[in-house]
Amino acid sequence: MLDNLRPIDNKKVIGRGTWYDKAADELIKREKKLKRDLTKMRTESGLGASGYPHIGSIGDALRNYGIALALQVRGYESEYIAFADDKDGLRKIPAGMPKELDQYLGFSVAQIPDLFGDCHFSFGEHMSSLLKEALDANGVVYTPMSAYQTYKDGLLNDQIIKILDNKEKVGRIIERVTGQEKYLDNLPYFVVCEECGKLYTTYAHDYNPKTQTVQYECRGMEVKGTYQEGCGHKGEVDVLGGNGKLPWKVEFGARWHALDIRFEAYGKDIADSVHVNDAICREIFEWEPPMHVQYEMFVDRGGKKISKSAGNVFTPQVWYRYGSMQSLNLLIYKRFVGTKSGSVYDIPPHMDELDDLEDIYFGKRKIKDQREYYKLTGLYEYAHLLNPPEEPEVHVPFNLMVNLTQVAPPGNEAEFMKAKLDEYEYFKETDKGIDERIQRTLNWVRDIADDKQDAIVLTDVQRQVVKGIISELRAAENLEAYQASIFNVVKALDLKARDVFPVVYRILLGKDRGPRFGPYVGLVGKDSVIASLEAAL
Repeated sequence: MLDNLRPIDNKKVIGRGTWYDKAADELIKREKKLKRDLTKMRTESGLGASGYPHIGSIGDALRNYGIALALQVRGYESEYIAFADDKDGLRKIPAGMPKELDQYLGFSVAQIPDLFGDCHFSFGEHMSSLLKEALDANGVVYTPMSAYQTYKDGLLNDQIIKILDNKEKVGRIIERVTGQEKYLDNLPYFVVCEECGKLYTTYAHDYNPKTQTVQYECRGMEVKGTYQEGCGHKGEVDVLGGNGKLPWKVEFGARWHALDIRFEAYGKDIADSVHVNDAICREIFEWEPPMHVQYEMFVDRGGKKISKSAGNVFTPQVWYRYGSMQSLNLLIYKRFVGTKSGSVYDIPPHMDELDDLEDIYFGKRKIKDQREYYKLTGLYEYAHLLNPPEEPEVHVPFNLMVNLTQVAPPGNEAEFMKAKLDEYEYFKETDKGIDERIQRTLNWVRDIADDKQDAIVLTDVQRQVVKGIISELRAAENLEAYQASIFNVVKALDLKARDVFPVVYRILLGKDRGPRFGPYVGLVGKDSVIASLEAAL
C-alpha cells in the first residue's frame, strides 16, 4: 500500500511530515525505552454499538488508524483494531430509535434483537456494522473485534481474575483518580441477571477466588438519570463464563493489557475513564498503558456536541452522499486537537481544499517553504490513506458546480454541465472524476442547497462594491465587459483589486480564490451571478 508514496529527500522531515508521523516517532521512541517488542504495534478505538455512528465515531477510528499508517511509513508492522463495545448495556433510548427499544433498557446491546429487519445477530451488531461499512468503503484496513465475543471467548479472563483478586486496591484507585466511591463496596463486575436479562441492575458481591464466582442481587440502579428497576433475583455466576462484564473504569485497561495495545487516542468526554484505566494498568497489571492523545469532540452547527443519544447525528454516509471520502478524511487528519464542526456545510470547503492540496502534490502550485510543502503533500497522502492517485482529477469549485446545476435544464443537468465546463476549458487536462462530482452536486442541490446557510457579513464598503458590480453586470453584454465590471468598481471607489476579488469569490464560491471573473459569469450566467450577489446584500 505504501509503494505509491514519493520519496522525501530531506532528513529533517519525519515520515511524511505530518503530526501523525511525529506522534508515531514519539511512540516508537517510547516503546524502545520501555524495551517492548516492536514486531507488531497495535492501535485501537472503540466502536459504539448503542446508536447510529456519526462522523465523530469515524473520526475516532481514523485518528487511531492514522497512527497505524504512520508506523508503517517508518517501516514497522502495525495493526488497527476496531473494537465494538456491544457488551455494554442500553442506558438511554437514542433519539429517533424505534419505540420497541423501551423494553430493552438495561440489556446488553448484544442481547437485543435487531429491530431493523433482523439482518444482524443483534441490535448492537447492526449499529456497529454501520461504522464498519463506512470504514470498508473508505479502504481502512482493520481487525474487527466484538466485546460480546471477547468475553465469550475468554480473552479477558486473566485480567478479570487479576482485578477481582485485587478488588479493594482497585476500589481505592478508582476513588483516588475519579473521586467515585462506588467500588469501595461494589465489586468491579456487572453480572447479566439470569432471571430478567438486565445488566446494570445487578449488584455483585462476595467474590470467591477459589471457585472464581460472584454472588449478585438484581436490585436496580440509577443509570443516566433514570432509575432502572431490578427483578430482585439473587444468584451466583462464574465470572469467566461470559455472563457479565467489567465496568469502563477497569475494562479499557484490561483490554489494552490483553490485546497489547500501544496507542489509543480518546475524546475528552471519557478522559476520567482513560486516566483511571492507565492507573489500573500500572498498579494492577504492572504494565505501562498505551500512549494517548486527547482530542476535542465534534459539534453541530449550534455548537452542541454531536451524540447518538441527543439525536443530532451526522453520519459518515451522509457526508459521502455529497462529498468524497477523502474530503472527510481531510477534515479528520488536518488538525488533531481542537473542536471540529460536524455540519454538511463543511463539505464544500473541504472538497475545494482537497483540490488545492492535489495541485500542490502534483506540482501545479508551488510552495516555497520545504517543510510546509512536505506537510501539505503528506496531509494529501493521509487523506488518501497513503494510497494517493497516480494522476489528479478535474478540479471545479464546489459552489461553481452548484451554480451550474441550478441553471441547468431539469432532467438534462449532467450533459449541460459537461458541455459548459468543456466550453470553458475545464477539461483541458482531464475530465477524470467529473461524473462523481456531478452526482454529488445533484444530491446537494436536491437536499441541501435551499436550506438557509450562514450569511456573509459585509462591511459598508464591501456592500458598496457588491452594489457597484451588480450595476456594472446589468449593463455588460460579453465576457470582456463582465471581467471589467470589478475593475471599474475598484477604480471608482479607489480600492485595490486584491482586496475586492476575495470578497466576491467568497460570495459566489465560498472561497477566496476562483476562476477569472468574466468567464465565470459566462459559465453560470449573468442573471445567476447577480442573484447570488443580491442575496449577499
